[in-house]
Amino acid sequence: MENLTSSLTSDLTAAQVNGDAARMKLPLVQHRSVFITGCSTGIGRATARVLRDRGWRVFAGARKPADLNALAAEGFDPINMDLMDSTRVHSAASQVLKESDGKLGALVNNAGFGQPGALEDLSRDQLRRQFEVNVFGLQELTNLVLPAMLRTGSGRIVHISSVLGRVTIPRVGAYCASKHAVESLADAQRVELRGTGIGLSLVEPGPIRSEFRNTSAAIRKSEMPTNTRIALPDRSANSDGSAIFTQGPDAVASKIVHALESARPKRRYKVTFPAYAAPLARSLLPESFFDWVVARRLDRKMD
Repeated sequence: MENLTSSLTSDLTAAQVNGDAARMKLPLVQHRSVFITGCSTGIGRATARVLRDRGWRVFAGARKPADLNALAAEGFDPINMDLMDSTRVHSAASQVLKESDGKLGALVNNAGFGQPGALEDLSRDQLRRQFEVNVFGLQELTNLVLPAMLRTGSGRIVHISSVLGRVTIPRVGAYCASKHAVESLADAQRVELRGTGIGLSLVEPGPIRSEFRNTSAAIRKSEMPTNTRIALPDRSANSDGSAIFTQGPDAVASKIVHALESARPKRRYKVTFPAYAAPLARSLLPESFFDWVVARRLDRKMD
């Protein structure tokens, strides 16, 4: 342990001297083709449009036929996939690699959802679905396209995480846990890929205007029991869409563009003021005080 600590200290000092504490040094992507998951709306759709306009060939993933048709009409290469289904993940990866002649330049793992609910109200199946989509499907897809990038010696992978991958709050504990897992997987695989020419970045948005909240609200209404002990707030997009710290999906898209096109991409990109402030506050405040702050808005029914 002493040798490891000494080694880490030495490496950290060298990184600071070289200005590399937050950025990677990588070759530029050789083939400007990108597979983006979750392109039906929001961050995925905005990113697909921006990258297309910058000359990228965009393979756009979605689940519903209507969304796939709409993506095709916009000039994207639609890819039918569902992260819940390993067979469809394999099929999607095979299609993308075939149509890109095995030279995929980048992968943006954007697809995901937020399972609402106090943990005591969630079933094992609900927890499993949260991790199947946000974690297991994401990592499986990454591993399937990675060999093609390794053969070319260049590539970029971007995981869309969340500020809630750094800070946990109640009533969305399952979602927070899934994003914490994504953060850890990314940190491990980024180091495992060191020296290969492939970079892995995390994007950590705060509140973003999209259909994400509407989807969570629909899940809450359709799946959550009515006699929950901890009340769930209205999390629809219209409930706080005008909040001062909320930004549009283009703000995330611009960070993704930098992660894909820069020779010095960051390891982490934060989007919106809460994405910067919340982790800092969490690290500085005593745990008891932080618990008190987030518990003030809880409405728990007692027997």
